[in-house]
Amino acid sequence: MSDVNKTIQKWHASFRKGSDFDSWGQLVEAIDEYQILARQIQKEIHTTSSTDFTEEQKKTLGKVATCLEMRSVSLQCTQSKEDFKLEDLKKLEPIIENILTYNKEFPFDVQPVPSRRILAPGEEEDLDLDDDEDAGACASEAFASRAPASQGTLLPRLPSEPGITLLTVRIEKIGLKDAGQCIDPYMTVSVKDVNGVDLNPVQETPVATRKEDNYIHFCVDVEIQRHVEKLPKGAAIFFEFKHYKPKKKFTSTKCYAFLEMDEIKPGPLVIELYKKPTDFKRKKLQLLTKKPLFLHLHQTLHKDS
Repeated sequence: MSDVNKTIQKWHASFRKGSDFDSWGQLVEAIDEYQILARQIQKEIHTTSSTDFTEEQKKTLGKVATCLEMRSVSLQCTQSKEDFKLEDLKKLEPIIENILTYNKEFPFDVQPVPSRRILAPGEEEDLDLDDDEDAGACASEAFASRAPASQGTLLPRLPSEPGITLLTVRIEKIGLKDAGQCIDPYMTVSVKDVNGVDLNPVQETPVATRKEDNYIHFCVDVEIQRHVEKLPKGAAIFFEFKHYKPKKKFTSTKCYAFLEMDEIKPGPLVIELYKKPTDFKRKKLQLLTKKPLFLHLHQTLHKDS
């Protein structure tokens, strides 16, 4: 069997696996499988050296990837005006399986999407001037694959030392009025000194997939990469909430929160959310909303005697 046929067979198996999860009601697993397959397809069609498929076949595959994204977002977005249903998605199976010979009109009026654009911190502020979300923009839009943060860049806990304290911050959930409409939400966690300079490597959580009412649940542990005793006076741990905006085709910071040194103590903690752009020097803070919506954390201190 040729390499291209092996690739197609692998895609077909992944599609069947995702649609089976979907039909069984295992939505988180279905979303993950759809996203993985969409990324694999997009990687293939955006590789300039790829000669396994013609340009027309790549265009068709790009539309397949778009539909996979639309279905995965339909499963996440409860406020979508237009669902992309499982029975629609199943129409893609013979297209994937027979992509080398498929010559019919694509069954849905969608377009392939370009590779996702991720902006550097602060760059999106020049483009994203308003904070109004694209209401109802879920499954009716064409979506790119998940951000690179879909798997996260979290680091392991530092080695323990006698008399030295390590901090684990568990990000439980964040409250937002439009939580159900946020696409590919994740957190960037950084530790800054009083002048806003990084003290540790910046970490990103995996993309959150669980949403309930006004909450996005992360339930992920972040290991702070510096001993608590070595954090300088005036330092703070920042949590930037980011999500993908399909109409503008980039990942944007929606809001942020921070944890100051006097707040480092074991147990649960609820902290306020602030409007972007992120002010790492904490000079001009503006609350995101007057509503009682916060970032929910849980801290664990590790200390060897």
